Amino acid sequence: MLSFTYNALPGRVVFGVGAVSKLAEEVDRLGAKRVLIVVDGSKKALAEEIGGQLGDRFAGIFSHLTAHVPLETALAVRQMARDVGAACVVTVGGGSTTGLGKAVALESDLAIIAIPTTYAGSEMTPVYGLTSEGQKRVGRDLRVLPKVVIYDPSLTTSLPASVTGPSGMNAIAHCVEALYSKDANPITSLIAEEGIRALVQGLPQAVRNPDDLEGRTQALYGAYLAGAALAVTGMAIHHRICHVLGGSYGLPHGDANAVVLPHAIKFNATAAPEAIARLARAAGVQDAAAGLFDFAVAIDAPRSLAALGMKQSDLDEAARLCVQPPLWNPRPVDFDSVRALLEEAYHGCRPMMP
Repeated sequence: MLSFTYNALPGRVVFGVGAVSKLAEEVDRLGAKRVLIVVDGSKKALAEEIGGQLGDRFAGIFSHLTAHVPLETALAVRQMARDVGAACVVTVGGGSTTGLGKAVALESDLAIIAIPTTYAGSEMTPVYGLTSEGQKRVGRDLRVLPKVVIYDPSLTTSLPASVTGPSGMNAIAHCVEALYSKDANPITSLIAEEGIRALVQGLPQAVRNPDDLEGRTQALYGAYLAGAALAVTGMAIHHRICHVLGGSYGLPHGDANAVVLPHAIKFNATAAPEAIARLARAAGVQDAAAGLFDFAVAIDAPRSLAALGMKQSDLDEAARLCVQPPLWNPRPVDFDSVRALLEEAYHGCRPMMP
């Protein structure tokens, strides 16, 4: 008989082309009098335009971002938030931007309004990450969950194909890990399947024609669902590997996801057959591992760690970092099995289901 636990997370989503125009209304809804905008330097003009909606509530812009949220950057933005008397942080950008806003909320009562411009999905989760001393440490805390997420597909049209594809693969990976998570349930699995379908439909259009708002809308909708599914389930070996590759070796998170995902699917296939079957059905492929590898090829996403600049001599150390501390995964992990997975991902071999 059916039995499950589902903890729905609080939060408000405003979705649609032009939705960013509702920012001031959402700030009013939160009662925030001073707003700090966090954005990467390439989107500073957009941040100023958005800040113009806020009138005298606009307290300033922090734009000194670095990938993977280094602790020193987190300390700097926390200090600026205190200096300007911010009651709310608006993040405009991808996962690192959202992550920096979370770093502020982790140490304060500030509300976050997230405006994603990629398909990272972290805006839907209470998961945060901070990098220090060459390692990325990941945690969960409801304080970092954004109060409002504004999804506006028109803000994603400037995202180049080289970022669109890998960022979308990251979103698909969220769905995949949600499907085989130890906390998976019928609700999250439905959300994850719909997310995969939307991403597989929208990403090729978005890569081929960046101004295609229909493709962008489907991809962003899928990314929203992916983040929502992962937020209440959890991560396994795929994301542990990607966090190690990013935090310890500086690989871009989306690129690492694109490379590792097909191999992680193959790795877990025999231990999570129902989840992998649902993945294949949602993606419209027969072989989930090979199908996702071929999809990465079709959207011109990276396929090998070597192409990302990873050194083969670092694979042993990376495998050790991936298995410590111990983690839950459908298939038990150890150094040898993860080292073999990394070797395949290093060479960009096309994986086949076992």
